[in-house]
Amino acid sequence: MIDPTLTLPLAQSPQSARALVKIPIDRMAEVGLTAGDCITLQAGRTTHARVMPAPRGGTGLEISSELARNAGGEFGTNAQVRRAALLPLNSVLVRITGAEVTNPEDLAEALHDLPLTQGDRLSIIAPMGRQVTLEVVSLDPAPAGLFTLDTVLSLAATPPPAVGYDGVGGMEAEIARIHEMVAVPLLRPELFERLGVAAPRGVLFTGPPGSGKTLLARAIAARTSAAFYQINGPEIVSKHYGESEAALRAIFEAAAKDAPAIVFIDEIDAIAPARAGLSGEKQVERRVVAQLLTLMDGLAERGRIVVMAATNLPDSLDPALRRPGRFDREIGFAPPDARQRVAILRVHLRNAPLADDVALDRIAAETSGYVGADLAAVAREASLAALDRTVTAAGSEAEVDPENLFITQADLMQGLAVTSPSALRGTYVETPEVGFDDIGGMDAIKAALTEAVLWPLQHREACTALGLEPAAGVLMSGPPGSGKTLLARALATQSGMNFIPVRPATVLSQFLGDAERAIADIFAKARHAAPCLIFFDELDTLAPRRGKADAAQDRLVAQLLTELDGMVRNSDVVVLAATNRAAAIDPALTRPGRFDVVIPIPLPDRTTRRAILDVHCKSLPLSDDIDLDRMARDSEGASGADIAALVASAARHALRHAVDTQASETRIGKADFDAANRLMASAEKARLTDFVAGETYDEKA
Repeated sequence: MIDPTLTLPLAQSPQSARALVKIPIDRMAEVGLTAGDCITLQAGRTTHARVMPAPRGGTGLEISSELARNAGGEFGTNAQVRRAALLPLNSVLVRITGAEVTNPEDLAEALHDLPLTQGDRLSIIAPMGRQVTLEVVSLDPAPAGLFTLDTVLSLAATPPPAVGYDGVGGMEAEIARIHEMVAVPLLRPELFERLGVAAPRGVLFTGPPGSGKTLLARAIAARTSAAFYQINGPEIVSKHYGESEAALRAIFEAAAKDAPAIVFIDEIDAIAPARAGLSGEKQVERRVVAQLLTLMDGLAERGRIVVMAATNLPDSLDPALRRPGRFDREIGFAPPDARQRVAILRVHLRNAPLADDVALDRIAAETSGYVGADLAAVAREASLAALDRTVTAAGSEAEVDPENLFITQADLMQGLAVTSPSALRGTYVETPEVGFDDIGGMDAIKAALTEAVLWPLQHREACTALGLEPAAGVLMSGPPGSGKTLLARALATQSGMNFIPVRPATVLSQFLGDAERAIADIFAKARHAAPCLIFFDELDTLAPRRGKADAAQDRLVAQLLTELDGMVRNSDVVVLAATNRAAAIDPALTRPGRFDVVIPIPLPDRTTRRAILDVHCKSLPLSDDIDLDRMARDSEGASGADIAALVASAARHALRHAVDTQASETRIGKADFDAANRLMASAEKARLTDFVAGETYDEKA
């Protein structure tokens, strides 16, 4: 039996009710329609709606302009109407346009009991009065159905702006590999048919955040003109049973209909963690992993769909995803080198007016460890600095002439000063402001540090030709106050390396495994931010001789040994450590291959003490009766810290005398240094007395 049809011209509805068609009541009876029935409405295309009666004698179908567009017609054109039997929808995939992403539960309330057709565009009112425009991307069952309380609603990502290969700087090698892996199978599948092999099915991007994984996925989609479906890992997970799996199926079904297509899963570790490590309560994650495995390599043919995924935690993924046939190839995104950083900066500044003094190679040389997102931040901060400079010079924003707005080298340096490598933002990082010139004497020690740390970075080719490997670690050993920490800070400044100071209190923990994990994280971040200098102060606290401490301390020493000389190569990562108890350190740390270079730092001799005095006194107002040579001779046994404290104490005594006498000029004289010597001698005597008293008390106890 053939359903009777009704053909009438489309007319504007006075009330413009959405998804409703008003038909004259006498014409409804001709085709057996009653109020509330679902109908098929067809002009240029097919859509579905509900029917309501209009007064007798009408000559048209009263609908909204939105419904007319979905039917493919215009007001005045004829459209056909017939009864439709629509099934409840299991899942719906929609794409939001013209509004920010909304909670799917809010949209589900607005869509309840509506007949939906694949390809429809709807305008609905979300909570808080927001108008949201939706595109129905995919339905199950297709091509139309009724949205019910049990229907699973999923959101597809808004199509990203097209980004070509020229918008990705410094990644020529990665682009070539991905083009071969993804673009060729989508553009020329017959080539693989000729070879008699299956085209690659998936590629996994790994690398630190901000290294360009998502950007390159968009560029591939633009290059191939493929439909692009992006899945954000955290957004796909739902608390309701089966919704997460249904959302995944809907996206893959929509991609299959739009083939060739790319499905890009960002932060895939959020939806596909290793099942072996999941607790019994995390059944949702187990089912999502199983569904993803089935979609990528199940019984159904996937067609011309390439799955790309990105993560910065590849080791946390389920191993079943990382075999050939699913993610056939893994491409690592390492932090860019100096040449690549120049290319990235040029991409971000290609539309910016640059002054003649701009030297991007100098900026690139000082941004070791920066990824693409960090360099974009440098360019953005430089533009803000240029705008602030121009506004200040003009007096106000209204007075700024756009022709006078440009970015200088000073603006770029200011942008560099307020940014840092994102890989190190979770670590306490500082930029030392002291150099070797600020340290008096110690010429032999400075030369040894330069040879062990700086030369392998500055003379790579010569070291390679001579077969010299950079030192894995440098240990400075000397009494307290001899300048070990100061030398580490100066070395970081001289080398231009990223600097991570590690203090025992930031590593040690009462919880099992936390300290070892902290050490592993520090080395991982240093490798991402290479070249990097890790400085362990008071190493004897972290790595005492094993067998004499507790088991937790032994495990920490073992972790440190593994990081220094393990399977993972620490390229351009130098470990510097300081201790005043070298004999207390585990001997395994001081063998070649770990701390290759051990530099003893003794108390300063007379010449060094004079140089230290010169450094600390060079900017002070000294009286003519000061004899620095005699002071250096008389300070036998004093450390660099003792000399610095002596000068500071003399300056305080001079300030006290000037305040008491209300002197117009303040100078540091011999009497001030003599008073400082007496004060320090009495403090040392009191300290020794307390120390002896403590020993006596312990013996009595």
